[in-house]
Amino acid sequence: MAPPKKDTEALTVRLSRELIDAIDDRRRVEPDLPTRPEMIRRALLQWLELTGESRG
Repeated sequence: MAPPKKDTEALTVRLSRELIDAIDDRRRVEPDLPTRPEMIRRALLQWLELTGESRG
C-alpha cells in the first residue's frame, strides 16, 4: 500500500533503537513486508481504530 499522494505532510520522528527494532520485527510478520513508514502508518491507523478515532 503506497502512501496517499495528496493532502499529506512529511513528519520527522526520532525513535529509540529498541522501538525501531520492534517495528522491523513486526514488519517481517506481515505478508507483504511493508516499509517502515508504511508499518508506522498501519500501526497508527490501528491505534486510532482501537481508540475510536478512526481516520484514514
